[in-house]
Amino acid sequence: MRALVEHSRGPASSYEVVRVLSDKPAAAGLALARDLGVAASAVPASGGAPGNPDRAEYDQRLAAAIDECAPALIVLAGFMRILSPEFVNRYAGRILNIHPSLLPKYPGLHTHRAVLAAGDPVHGATVHFVTAELDGGPPIIQAVVQVRPDDDEATLAARVQAEEHHIYPLAADWYCAGRLRCREGRAWLDGAPLGAPVQYGGGDPRGGDQPGRASPDGAPPQSRREAGS
Repeated sequence: MRALVEHSRGPASSYEVVRVLSDKPAAAGLALARDLGVAASAVPASGGAPGNPDRAEYDQRLAAAIDECAPALIVLAGFMRILSPEFVNRYAGRILNIHPSLLPKYPGLHTHRAVLAAGDPVHGATVHFVTAELDGGPPIIQAVVQVRPDDDEATLAARVQAEEHHIYPLAADWYCAGRLRCREGRAWLDGAPLGAPVQYGGGDPRGGDQPGRASPDGAPPQSRREAGS
């Protein structure tokens, strides 16, 4: 969340963070947002389990809090509640999430543990549009991290998180600049559907070299500079 706010204050940013919400009144992110000068408030959960009436009631209160500030885009950052299909449909194509794996591999929890247990050579993070399917929405951009022989969950998670801080603000920029949309069940960038997620090339989304762009037919991306990102 800090990375999103700090990036928004750069000269090349196309978005502003207008409010931070949490279902936990004591969430550290609320205090951090206020310290950064961003309006922040809690929408406390009532303790209902998924599927019971309390879930629908909570989603209604959350939607009311969101609608108060009428955002163009909703960005999830560490929000662990599963959103109902009704809530997702209300904001269809306007919710982004970031997941610590190279989706579609390892949806859900404990992704770093799963990668290490499987002996995978690479890991990473994916920004995707949110749909009713858990971690199953159209992917937008990925960052790949090499798995080291001496990695444990903590060291691997730290390197993945560092890449998340690059690709999440970049995706938010693309959306708020009108370059990124969700149509026909796919992510579209610059007027063309992505056949595969953009692969982040290690450049600086704050104005330096930009990542390669995946072509609409899924061909390997080629490095280039993206003006205005």
